[in-house]
Amino acid sequence: MQNASASAPVSLIGQEYEVTVGPVAHGGHCIARTEEGRVLFVRHTLPGERVIARITEGDDDSRFLRADAVRIVEAAKDRIEAPCPFSGPGRCGGCDWQHVKPGVQRRFKGEVIAEQLRRLAGLTPEEAGWDGTVVPAPGDKLPAGEVPAWRTRVQYAIDAEGRAGLRKHRSHEVEPVDHCMIAAPGVSELGVERRTWPQLASVEAIAATGSGDRQVVLTPVPGGRLPLVELDKPVSVLRVDERDDSVHRVHGRGFVRERADGRTYRVGAGGFWQVHPQAADTLVKAVMQGLMPRKGETALDLYCGVGLFAGAIAERVGDEGAVLGIESSKRAVEDARHNLRDLERVRIEQGKVEQVLPRTRITSTDLIVLDPPRAGAGKRTVTHLASLAARRIAYVACDPAALARDLGYFREAGYRPRTLRAFDLFPMTHHVECVAILEPVKPEKTDA
Repeated sequence: MQNASASAPVSLIGQEYEVTVGPVAHGGHCIARTEEGRVLFVRHTLPGERVIARITEGDDDSRFLRADAVRIVEAAKDRIEAPCPFSGPGRCGGCDWQHVKPGVQRRFKGEVIAEQLRRLAGLTPEEAGWDGTVVPAPGDKLPAGEVPAWRTRVQYAIDAEGRAGLRKHRSHEVEPVDHCMIAAPGVSELGVERRTWPQLASVEAIAATGSGDRQVVLTPVPGGRLPLVELDKPVSVLRVDERDDSVHRVHGRGFVRERADGRTYRVGAGGFWQVHPQAADTLVKAVMQGLMPRKGETALDLYCGVGLFAGAIAERVGDEGAVLGIESSKRAVEDARHNLRDLERVRIEQGKVEQVLPRTRITSTDLIVLDPPRAGAGKRTVTHLASLAARRIAYVACDPAALARDLGYFREAGYRPRTLRAFDLFPMTHHVECVAILEPVKPEKTDA
């Protein structure tokens, strides 16, 4: 009888391999292979480098292994010294590309988008209506070695000693920091990193764009008590209830006020708002330029959050038009209804898109905008949307793989991309935001 333990997987964590690094891949790493042909997903490196890669995840049965480049044998010309002292193998996991020139980061993101379009949607950049560029946000085009301070919402993890920090990559371990370089000035000025936070698991710091609102959301450890919060700037304080993750106001407002496209939006605790201060205006502009709403048209805003796109479309279709928004978060729906209360022809429904949309019995609409979660909309929802015969659809995506999959489904259902634009709204990370504008495929003319 064979010994069961003989076939047990053997961990390869800590093993080191000298490898030549291949292309960049989706997820903030590059692909390499060992001499034995094992696939490695390697962080902290660049294509073309020769590195010593130390395995961080995987065993001898794994389909692929994860690794960090712990020593650079031959460096690429686009490598720079990471500006952040907390960046590097085994350190903070918040940034993927601190060691890469900013323009090259955008090139990498473009390569990932192109690869996902080809592999998952069967589209070339030209077929997707994309020029291949990833555009920085206004003010973010900085020289190598400088880091844009863009993140208006930072989730600090708290270690056992009460120190604020950030999670290490794919880990619950905390890297204590005294300053996060990508945190927006409104977050940094609160001084979260300069204090201790006993009995807390996390502190989320929020600095609204377009108002002076500042907020911290505290999550205690199980059974923990809230500390007295004294920060460097006036701030509202909220608490997450450990029993059901509901959020309760402790001090100040229960929301922050954000500004975009000439309107003010109330965003309650846990509500979604774009993290980059330029993102909301950038995306609204791209969506409106793509959809070109006309007076009197009808529109759907799916996964509508607090009503950003619904408000922008409603302003443009006027009193004779109509907009329906659908959002699953109860609190976000309350905020959206408050934010758009002056627009009588806007209706917001609460629930999951795939459940609420069929119940509306809507059979046609002029315009659709969808901004789904990272996983995408999925084939069922895409097929339903294609059946509504919208003249244009705007798809806002924070994940190029999910976007490409859904573009493939739209293609099957008779819609093709008219244009695609990519925006670097998450500098120093692998994340990228895309806006695709789709239209129905016109039937080919046949000779009579």
